[in-house]
Amino acid sequence: MANQIGMAQAFAIGALLDQGWSHRRIAAALGVHRETVARYARLRSEPAIAPIGSNAADGPANAVLEPLGTDPKPATAAEAPHGSAGSTRSRCEEHRELICAKLGAGLSAQRIWQDLATEHEILVSYHSVKRFVRTVRGGAALPFRRLECEPGAEAQLDFGTAAPVVRPDGRRRHPKFLRITLSHSRKGYTEAVYRRTAEELIRCLENAFHAFGGVPATLVFDNEKAAVLNADWFDPDLNPKLAAFCAHYGTVLLPTKPRTPRHKGKVERGVGYVQDNALKGRVFPSLAEQNQHLEAWEQSVADTRIHGTIRRQVRQVFEECERSALRPLPAERFPHFEEATRIVHRDGHVEVAKAYYPVPPEHMGREVWVRWDARVVRIFDRRLRPIVVHARIEPGRFATGKQFIHPHKVSAVERGAGRLLEEARLIGPQTGRWAKSMLEARGVPGIRVLVGLHTLARKHTADQIERACAIALGHGSYRLRAIRQLIARGGPSQETMGFMDEHPIIRTLDEYAKAAHVAIHHPHARAETHAHSPGPLHRPRSWTPGLPPEGAATHQAGSETAS
Repeated sequence: MANQIGMAQAFAIGALLDQGWSHRRIAAALGVHRETVARYARLRSEPAIAPIGSNAADGPANAVLEPLGTDPKPATAAEAPHGSAGSTRSRCEEHRELICAKLGAGLSAQRIWQDLATEHEILVSYHSVKRFVRTVRGGAALPFRRLECEPGAEAQLDFGTAAPVVRPDGRRRHPKFLRITLSHSRKGYTEAVYRRTAEELIRCLENAFHAFGGVPATLVFDNEKAAVLNADWFDPDLNPKLAAFCAHYGTVLLPTKPRTPRHKGKVERGVGYVQDNALKGRVFPSLAEQNQHLEAWEQSVADTRIHGTIRRQVRQVFEECERSALRPLPAERFPHFEEATRIVHRDGHVEVAKAYYPVPPEHMGREVWVRWDARVVRIFDRRLRPIVVHARIEPGRFATGKQFIHPHKVSAVERGAGRLLEEARLIGPQTGRWAKSMLEARGVPGIRVLVGLHTLARKHTADQIERACAIALGHGSYRLRAIRQLIARGGPSQETMGFMDEHPIIRTLDEYAKAAHVAIHHPHARAETHAHSPGPLHRPRSWTPGLPPEGAATHQAGSETAS
């Protein structure tokens, strides 16, 4: 087996050496060469000095080659400053090319130390590799830059754990407190709350502004859910209510970078100061009494202290420099309102405090933002663009307005009798007269008849409806069924001809009078007339069905004589 061992075998060698096993026995038990065990034993016996300021926790947990209790090896020539006396050469220097190649591949100092031991059998301490890697990379990291703010330019805020509240019944609650610190003077304001909501945050900020007597230009806060809906260093999504509060007071909220508390280091230390100095070891019977204690502590202790950084009294710096630099307070406090998101129902309404308010039909099924107070309800889209404003109504009622109903959803009956009569007159004058008379005769039920008349205009021509309405009006029929039947029977009207007084083929009345006179006074002519005109009106009285009428034989004989 080659003289390459893994980290597990390195652990085993160290443990067996501590138990007093010989190199030969360890090599036989682990299947490694005795020289390998000897090298590990020599390396364990060499002292090592960790760099100044280092911590044993900085090294890897499996750094068994540096037994607990030994001092790290002294700094070498590669790590020591140029020209320093007594510096020695680093054991990693002869492997510089290999280490630099692994650094170029993006490996960490711990991974490089592991690879040197397991892949290349280069047994050096972890601290030596770490110091050499830091030297190759160009030294220690750059120090943080301190940023001091101008008076009135910034306030930092953060939540902390307040003192417990124990009620008379023994119930124990653990509230939070909000600490607001002006970055220039370190003037602070602290208020305890039970919930870390946007409403509580706004109330505390407003109380702090009035306690300071002005408003800072910017507010630095972390990505608390009460303030930031979606954390993003470049484009955060702020709580709309908090954004409206900042606009009302003329300030701006600037969330810190996620998981970077040092961006608000001044208030971070202030939170610890409140916990350790004002609240530690205290218990209060109510939240109001805790806030009274915090207010008195701010004035008597926090404002009178000499701050460790600015080396001046906090109240003095605030009064002399920062109070006048704060922006003025607005004339009114921020209006108290509630807000939430709502989905527009299929009936075009949103529910707010058990009442229902209409929204234009184009927003049906979409999410809107609703704000309401004791007087009005304001509805916005998701970009906080105003949609509509309603007056508050009682729970259980609908604030429906006709302006929010789509025209296709307005029935013909809702349009009124006047509108329906006007539509009937547009079909034709006869239709208009019939519709007016029908409505006068039938009253309210006639409105639906007008709606039905309007639907007939979609299926039939105006001329057909006009003829039917004219006939129905002439007969005083005011049923829609009659109009339908007249249209169904209809088609074009039949042509009529007027009677003529004279025509070549028409005999005069005098000739008809002479013919009648002859028929009456001459029997033979009468019989002849009867023979040529046999009909029920000219049958003899004695005639019996099935037998020839009287005079038939005489007529026949006369005919033969004549012939």
